Amino acid sequence: MTRYMRTEPDPKFHNADHPFWNRFERFIEPFEDTDRKVLPKTAWGFIGYFAAQAKGPFILMLVVGALMGAVEASLYWGVGYLIDVLDSATPGTLLNDHGIELAFMLFLILVVRAAVMIAAAVVEQQVIVPRFYTMVRWQSFRRVIQQPYAFYQDDFAGRIATKILQAGQSVGDFIVTSLQSLWSFMTFIVLTAGVLAALDAWMGVVVAIWFVGYVMIVRYLLPRLRAAGKNNANESAVLNGRLVDIFTNILTVKLFDTGDREHSDVKTAIGNYMGSVTHMTRVITLVRMSVATLNGIMMSAVGVIAVMGWMNGTITTGAIAATMGLVFRLNQMSGWMMFNINGLIRAYSTVQDAVETISVDPKISDKPNALVLSPVKGRIRFENVTFNYDKSDTTLFRTLDLDIKAGEKVGIVGPSGAGKSTLISLLLRLFEPETGRVLIDEHDIQDVTQASLRAQFGVVSQDPALLHRSLADNIAYGHDGASRAQIEEAAQRAKAYDFILDARDPRGRKGFNAHVGERGIKLSGGQRQRIAIARVMLKDAPVLILDEATSALDSEIEAAIQENLGTLMQDKTVLAIAHRLSTISQMDRLIVLDGGQIVQMDTHDALLQEKQGLYARLWARQSGGFIAVEETAG
Repeated sequence: MTRYMRTEPDPKFHNADHPFWNRFERFIEPFEDTDRKVLPKTAWGFIGYFAAQAKGPFILMLVVGALMGAVEASLYWGVGYLIDVLDSATPGTLLNDHGIELAFMLFLILVVRAAVMIAAAVVEQQVIVPRFYTMVRWQSFRRVIQQPYAFYQDDFAGRIATKILQAGQSVGDFIVTSLQSLWSFMTFIVLTAGVLAALDAWMGVVVAIWFVGYVMIVRYLLPRLRAAGKNNANESAVLNGRLVDIFTNILTVKLFDTGDREHSDVKTAIGNYMGSVTHMTRVITLVRMSVATLNGIMMSAVGVIAVMGWMNGTITTGAIAATMGLVFRLNQMSGWMMFNINGLIRAYSTVQDAVETISVDPKISDKPNALVLSPVKGRIRFENVTFNYDKSDTTLFRTLDLDIKAGEKVGIVGPSGAGKSTLISLLLRLFEPETGRVLIDEHDIQDVTQASLRAQFGVVSQDPALLHRSLADNIAYGHDGASRAQIEEAAQRAKAYDFILDARDPRGRKGFNAHVGERGIKLSGGQRQRIAIARVMLKDAPVLILDEATSALDSEIEAAIQENLGTLMQDKTVLAIAHRLSTISQMDRLIVLDGGQIVQMDTHDALLQEKQGLYARLWARQSGGFIAVEETAG
């Protein structure tokens, strides 16, 4: 059996087997998950939830971060000590008198510093970044994909995808920056304050006052930066969603937009994004101005105290060098750290924004003890079903009752807006009824898993959208593990085999391996529909749903496929929606819907006898076999 790959990674960039790197890269399992159905809904909870799943590597990062701060401070202390040694020693006796101390300083620079820096790089880049970030994205995707169909109707696809990608990046950046950069900085501040206080208590006081001022800047200015960062992340996602929406529907844009509409909408979205960036940069500038002023005061005060100490003979030349080196480094690190804190705030704001999309309770979910359905016979019942969209004032279905026998072939007819597609959506549990229940083989569909329920159905819609994968993958999408022979047989039965053999894509893939473009854009409407029909034929589910399944086909191809569809429908329950009544006139029974109500139900011939009935009027008003859209029951 051949299982078709859906991705084609370049071996250069996906070499997973490397003995040296693998020993570090296997600390975190990127595709692990937990039983939690909804991820935490606060940014802190969300970050903490994932941090807890990688405690060991993050504790190691905490230790390495502290060592980095200690090494930084030690180097400046060593410079001051070296100056004092050189100031007092003679060249001839330097190695004899201070050889051990000098060797230790070399060891600190060559070995200890290098080891700590290498350890920091390995822990961050090998242990954490690739796999931890992936773990966040994977678990976020798993929750979002469980959301019901209505969830995706209310948002841009591009925006949802952006939130998942941003969540992984921002959670990882927040934790890594906190444990490595921020912790290292705090360690350096404590050691610097200790060294300066040991030299002169007033220098220690200056550093303490500086630290209080630094915290006040963080306390009063960074919340404004956090709000600006959250707004910037949201506007970025909206802009990305707008662009994806345009490019996904590029044919509609080309056919109907003169250029002004999309230019205007995108200009507005870019303008809003630029406005959010402008507001954020203003706050960043205020932060940098405040830090620059504070650091200038701190360095000047420490410098004055150090020089006065040297003049009074209480501080050596080497101590001054160490002192000024430490405060200059503190100035440098504080600016760099404010940038990192800015990154922390932005990352936190991005997580805060992302959880509003990712951490949402699904409106439709499986019950804890939901039954996994085995293949059903196909009896379908709607019992006292009431439904409307988004709890609007207009009720589409009110106390709907319908019983379809196993193996029965039923046509569903009615004007636009009558509720035909909604009826199917309720059966597939894409939406939930407000009252009543839907049953399949005596099982309430709310008591079974959604996956096993939908496994019972083969669906061909009027405008099937294909995945941007190979033609073989699209045909086999509902049948995991399908062989090449099975795929080709289904393509032949759907009259798709010949055009598939001629298919090519820009990367040189041919035939069944050719990719179809986003939503199958490289194929004609009729070709997409034949691929969808081949998919349903291969799936061979016990219940078949045809929503204008052959509407995009020319007459010759339709006639050829109808024969195979007839064979496919044998021993199956069939629900067929059609505006072209001639395509369903031979069904066992026709259900006529209008305004969410079943107004007629009988065979084609019997319904035509009711001269004043809706079906007879629809039949009489057809032009070329299509229902007049404006027709109502009157």
